Amino acid sequence: MSENKDAFFSKLEELNQRYRQIQQKIAEPDIASDHSKLIPLTKEQGKLKSIVNKYRALKKTQEGIKDSEEIINDESSEEDFKDLAKDELKELQEKYEKQEEDLKDIFVMSDDMDVKSIMIEIRAGTGGDEAALFARDLYNMYAKYAEDRKWKNEPLAFRPTEMGGLKEAIFCLKGRGVWSELGYEGGTHRVQRVPETESQGRIHTSAATVAVLPEPEELEINIDASDVEEHVSRSSGPGGQSVNKLSSAVKLVHKPTGISVSMQDEKSQHKNRAKAWRILKSRIYEHYESEKQAEIDSKRKSMIGSGDRSQKIRTYNFPQNRVTDHRIKVSLYSLDKIIAGDLSELIKSLKEHDKQERLKKL
Repeated sequence: MSENKDAFFSKLEELNQRYRQIQQKIAEPDIASDHSKLIPLTKEQGKLKSIVNKYRALKKTQEGIKDSEEIINDESSEEDFKDLAKDELKELQEKYEKQEEDLKDIFVMSDDMDVKSIMIEIRAGTGGDEAALFARDLYNMYAKYAEDRKWKNEPLAFRPTEMGGLKEAIFCLKGRGVWSELGYEGGTHRVQRVPETESQGRIHTSAATVAVLPEPEELEINIDASDVEEHVSRSSGPGGQSVNKLSSAVKLVHKPTGISVSMQDEKSQHKNRAKAWRILKSRIYEHYESEKQAEIDSKRKSMIGSGDRSQKIRTYNFPQNRVTDHRIKVSLYSLDKIIAGDLSELIKSLKEHDKQERLKKL
């Protein structure tokens, strides 16, 4: 553990030195007058500011501890001074432990906090109408959780069923903490309950899949337009009949990856194209990130799984009012609150487990 701690503080000192370098560079006239150079530096400075300030505060506390210890160990010091130094040392040591814990939090989780926009895709799985009703319940659960946190919820694509369920729901959530809190939701969610359509009172098992994708900023991903093939057609309704005389439906295919997106929710071809591009960018971004960033995979995905929708991550057992998260082997007997949007306790357990796994890998 000592080696991990040394590596941790060595990395913090590197960030501290980098922060100083950025301050010096920003002060240089040729950089201050060149936005193309200045903007990336100020962004990096902004990302480092919080952790560097906390690290410097920790070092100050460390110096206070050293001063108190010197007074206590100095044979020429008066007993009154030694007693005061002992009291101060105890306070400083408690303060140091808290500051160190806070630093670990921000150090291993800060990348997640930087992602302020995500796309969530929910699709009904096995279970027919009941699976679609469960997909609707999952959407409502996330929507309520987002509302309580004052996050912006932007619907992108919804495919409702005649019974009021959802075959598919794609929506965007924006706000601080969206990825750090809901990035754990990707996978298969299973429900055990008596369906609304069941007359015999038998418990059925159904499923819905969830994918959570960070939505990249414009600067984070650059897609060559020539790599994307566009097809336009008339929107179709139930049974395949055309519901629009104009060609408003848009399908985009990214040829290098084979990723495709179809959008026909809007009557306007322009709006459908804009939505399709946003979803395409997020899917391509996630595709390349999962390929090249083994660090992200080992940190988050070792705990939450690959994000593969075939991986069963959670079971919602209505008869027992129980939610079980299979990745961290935690069961909570508060399904009624969780399905109503109170995910706080569950997410807290997932984050704490994730944090400990990341610290082990430092």
